[in-house]
Amino acid sequence: MNEAIPQDCGEVPADWIVGSSQFTVAASQKPTAFQSECQASIDSLLKKREQENHVWEDVTLHNSSLPPLAIKNPECLGLLHRLDGSTDVWMQHYCILKDGCLYFYASIRSTQASGGLYLQGYRVNEQTLSVNQSVIELKPPSEEFKTFYFCAENKTENQRWITALKMSIKKWLPLHQAIQDFMNRPLEETRM
Repeated sequence: MNEAIPQDCGEVPADWIVGSSQFTVAASQKPTAFQSECQASIDSLLKKREQENHVWEDVTLHNSSLPPLAIKNPECLGLLHRLDGSTDVWMQHYCILKDGCLYFYASIRSTQASGGLYLQGYRVNEQTLSVNQSVIELKPPSEEFKTFYFCAENKTENQRWITALKMSIKKWLPLHQAIQDFMNRPLEETRM
């Protein structure tokens, strides 16, 4: 990653990275009333999440078929350079961030996305390369997924992207965290 970011970058292959998380609840053979209530709440959350995910996936697929400027109310947009891990070459993309998904376009005039990244569960960090240059690191929720590195045109743009990425990811709190929060509430708050 010590190479300078080139001004003229090539095309990017389409590589959608899809992450998913599962949550299962272990219970004794005879669940208590509280465990049964919790399981019913969890089942309800899972069903709602499944329905929401289908809508979210449908919207994401629809957005990927649109030109970049046709996506309504993006959270962030602009040029980003993505480090191609296999060749250690920085590739320039016009990017749109919308609802926890980062869409890649060859240019602002592209008719559809050439790739994208579902950001659910990813962590955003800034890695310093030199006094004047830093990169945006997107760490996956587990080691089975790939870590991505991006860099904007300057430090101000990097900060703008970091803020937007963190906010977009935070909006899509993983289900296991919501369930864990529910399970950690005092007993009197969980009564239905």
